[in-house]
Amino acid sequence: MKIEHVAIWVADIERAKTFYTTYFNGVSNDKYTNVKKGFSSYFISYPIGARLEIMQRIDVVDTKENAMLGWAHIAFSVGSKERVDILTKQLQDDGYTLESGPRTTGDGYYESVILDSEGNQIEITA
Repeated sequence: MKIEHVAIWVADIERAKTFYTTYFNGVSNDKYTNVKKGFSSYFISYPIGARLEIMQRIDVVDTKENAMLGWAHIAFSVGSKERVDILTKQLQDDGYTLESGPRTTGDGYYESVILDSEGNQIEITA
């Protein structure tokens, strides 16, 4: 068994698509739109692992203010500590918020945590 994909609701689907394709080497499919439901989505594929579905619907508008129960973050492994450092700096230089790191965690991961274009936590790991 494997995880086929994970999905996330976003307010700005085009900006989210750009974030996940540009910084994590994802490839997007063509946009799917269901006008009747006010829904649209993209699937972002990566060389290995699960796909990411980014979704937008006109009636999904609430955002989280604080940590809450449920999915907490998504992690992208970039292959090396050096690559974690480079991508983290690039994201900061491009205006994204660094939450923590880069650092080695208590469980041995070398990571940084950055907020994506929607404020979701993204772990960048070696």
